[in-house]
Amino acid sequence: LPLLLKATLLHLASGSYHPFHNGFYYNHIMNDNSDDQDKVDYFSGSRLVVEASRDPVYSYNGANATLPCRYRYEPDQGPKHKIRIKWSKVRDDYTKEQDVMVAVGKTYVAFGDFKGRAHISQAGEESWHGASLVISDVRLKDDGKFRCTVIDGLEDESDVVELRLQGIVFPYQPPRGQYRLNFHEAERACQDQGAILANFNQLFQAWSEGLDWCNAGWLADGTVQYPIRLPRKPCGGVHLAPGIRSYGPRHRHLHRFDAFCFSSALKGEVFYLDRPAGMTLEEAKQSCQDAGAEIARVGQLYSAWKLAGLDRCNAGWLADGSVRYPIVTPRANCGPAEPGVRSFGFPRKGRFGVFCYRER
Repeated sequence: LPLLLKATLLHLASGSYHPFHNGFYYNHIMNDNSDDQDKVDYFSGSRLVVEASRDPVYSYNGANATLPCRYRYEPDQGPKHKIRIKWSKVRDDYTKEQDVMVAVGKTYVAFGDFKGRAHISQAGEESWHGASLVISDVRLKDDGKFRCTVIDGLEDESDVVELRLQGIVFPYQPPRGQYRLNFHEAERACQDQGAILANFNQLFQAWSEGLDWCNAGWLADGTVQYPIRLPRKPCGGVHLAPGIRSYGPRHRHLHRFDAFCFSSALKGEVFYLDRPAGMTLEEAKQSCQDAGAEIARVGQLYSAWKLAGLDRCNAGWLADGSVRYPIVTPRANCGPAEPGVRSFGFPRKGRFGVFCYRER
């Protein structure tokens, strides 16, 4: 090839570019440690096709998840070499990506929180080659969209699959009262309760399952929203339809609201302890420690109620100093007629039981 054309192709290979869609594709771009034959650019005449799962993949905290992805060439011209497979986690609006891992053959590198937890399954079927991402010990913040990219020289194609964690969204106010948290404080508040800030999809799912809450709270994208099932005057007005009310993006340092937190399945169990005369908060913490456990967090109680069916008509201390109890089957003397986690707020005094959490 003329020197100028050669230089142009190498420049494209090293920078950002858009795939060619004219029916011909470059491959075998010069790489380090390649022999002279690999340094020849040519049109392969085949098209790379990448296909990920169209349906979301559902998992839960602490489980394993496989995000299906595969690729092939049309027409198939036999085995290819030096194929790179890249996985990245993308924001819901596709404006930013976080590297998850890159693989060439059996050699791969995982990044950030995915180190030691992620690998690629290259098991194929028929004319397809495997490029699925396997994540072990799934974490709350793994929830979201993942992009599978297959790179062959100058050509790359990609597709997106969504990982959704099964869990519960709950509104959270700190002991100081309503609308006291900026965005960063809301993040920490959820983390302190064994949860993370919920994203919009999680809040929408919770709304569709019956969550109705008139106080606005932060979401993970920095917006402030709240779910309304029964329209009423203090919650946007009686003439607005049910739905997710939005204040839009707010200033993450200056503006203050509550938080919507998301918690998933537990690796352990939540159980209740009591004494005839009840306990103070400090006595409750010690009782959990004596039982080989720790005082439960709010997110753990919500998860045990929603996902494990914990039903207890006895109020108990939690780690944040609140007193609550979970009701699956409403009954007399146990609060309202709907299932839910009841709250006594943050009593400064009083003697109650305690909810403890113990790892299995």
